[in-house]
Amino acid sequence: MYLTSIKHLVKEEQYQKTKSIVEKFGEPGGTGELLQEKLLEKSINTHNWVYDYWLDDMYLNQRLALPVNSNPAMVFPKQDFRDHKDSLKAAEVVPGDLSLCLFVSGALPPDRRALPVDFSRGQLAGTPLCMKQYYRLFNTYRLPGLKRDTLVIHETGSTEQEHIIVACKNQFFVMDLVVKEKPLREMDILSQLEKIVKMAENTEERQPPFGLLTSDGRTEWAQARDVLIKDSVNRESLAVIEKCLCVVCLDDPSGMEVGDTSRALLMLHGGGHEKMGANRWYDKPMQFVVGEDGVCGTVCEHSPFEGIVLVACTEYLMKFMTGSPSKIGRATSVSELPAPRRLLWKTTPHIQGLLKASAERLQRLVRDLDMDVHKFEVYGKEFIKKQKMSPDAYIQVSLQLAFYRCNGRLVSTYESASIRRFHEGRVDNIRSATPETLAFVKAMTDEKTSLSDSEKIKRLWDAINAQTNSTIAAITGMGIDNHLLGLREISQEIHMEMPEIFTDETYVASNQFILSTSQVPTTVEMFCCYGPVVPNGYGCCYNPQADHLLFSVTSFHGSTETSSAVFIKALDEGLVEMRDLCKTSNKPQSNAAAASKAVEKSQGAGSKPQSTPQKTGK
Repeated sequence: MYLTSIKHLVKEEQYQKTKSIVEKFGEPGGTGELLQEKLLEKSINTHNWVYDYWLDDMYLNQRLALPVNSNPAMVFPKQDFRDHKDSLKAAEVVPGDLSLCLFVSGALPPDRRALPVDFSRGQLAGTPLCMKQYYRLFNTYRLPGLKRDTLVIHETGSTEQEHIIVACKNQFFVMDLVVKEKPLREMDILSQLEKIVKMAENTEERQPPFGLLTSDGRTEWAQARDVLIKDSVNRESLAVIEKCLCVVCLDDPSGMEVGDTSRALLMLHGGGHEKMGANRWYDKPMQFVVGEDGVCGTVCEHSPFEGIVLVACTEYLMKFMTGSPSKIGRATSVSELPAPRRLLWKTTPHIQGLLKASAERLQRLVRDLDMDVHKFEVYGKEFIKKQKMSPDAYIQVSLQLAFYRCNGRLVSTYESASIRRFHEGRVDNIRSATPETLAFVKAMTDEKTSLSDSEKIKRLWDAINAQTNSTIAAITGMGIDNHLLGLREISQEIHMEMPEIFTDETYVASNQFILSTSQVPTTVEMFCCYGPVVPNGYGCCYNPQADHLLFSVTSFHGSTETSSAVFIKALDEGLVEMRDLCKTSNKPQSNAAAASKAVEKSQGAGSKPQSTPQKTGK
């Protein structure tokens, strides 16, 4: 499978070299077989043999700054706040969040704490899905390290986790959500938020914008944190933040035109230190942003959970933003609420220099990000379903067509596939740049081709079928990326010299995902966005709706190889061409219509338990 996935993406000479390396690795009694045996032994003694490897490789070992590079955002519809006080509808978000918070953090009695189990949907429906990610929404924290970060998981039910942090005007305040063993009512929370806003306006007590440090590279932030904790005041403030349930960011008006793209930018990086970039604490997995100008959404630190869990949480919250009352608050208001507390910091000239450096690096990142949020309104997923095709597979092929049209080649592509049907399962990779897709995009773009429309539609079906089959393999634990990662990492655990298959230029290039994609469907009007994962790449998140397709495309201005606007234009053209081709020539092929029903990656699908690693793939 590995060789098949890369053969058409590299030169023939390079492929032959890689083929020889892979064959040697897979010889009976060879390195691959030895590592496979070690991986099988590991699988016997762990709930999930790949989880720790994957978490380190995907997140904790990464040294880039969290904004744009790692933390995704969910952008809500623009809210129409009538005045400043009305913008404190965060008081409705927090109780909505509170009920879910208290469920999963353990603050409620055990008989009220269990979440209903999710089940896979589609043709392979009915498999229960691991719920562990939900229980890490509010009780985790990503602690920066010099070489590797740590995902801290706080004990459920701890009384130390009964508060949130409210960020306002780059200041951080502690607000208790449970008083006298009972959660607060909305009116109490609103009262506390009003007090916080008033406190934040007091310029005499204003503290430096310490949230900026969390926007920096992970090693830089770890070094700065080591400086901060030498003082007991800073140490105490950090401890309170690190143990909070979540962060609520009350933003001032941005002064920007609040279209889809500008709202997405404000969620991803806050507009830098000149706007809301310091009114964040990027290490905390759940941050809820409520802007006075109606710009609202969530920013998440991605290491504890996947997008589908974030979607479930945010859709739950949207009910409260539209007026549904909380059902778990106390019956009566608290007459004497404990006052919110401003977090204090001790600074020095050295720390001021660190803050300035962090601000400058964040601003460079802000200037470099090229984002385009685009609604394709010619048709939506209903048209695709009428063709008996999987909407996700169809959209993935359209992304390959757009990239090929822009660059004249295909590249290593990442599409996340949920493996929650396995205990502690996170994701594997669907490699969407298949040989079948290459054949299709060539047919659609080669002006010299003499292929008929019926031949082109056959190639489209071949591409759809290949994508669907790759998807089913990935979500049922038969993907190649996690397996190769496991073999690579266990070789280091047993102090083996790194096998040549993993130092080979083909393997290195195959893990540079120039096109990083993800389907994040929602049932309410909101969308997800994130940045590219390589300097010359694209991040593309899409949300298929019945009558339109919503795309969030990102790249970096610093790359001469990319342009989000150019990519969107090519994507539009390709989607129209694919529709026209389907209208004139489409006839359902093979079992694709039935197989498309199995493609429910965001919820997971399939039934084979991942009790042991698969055999060494080629």
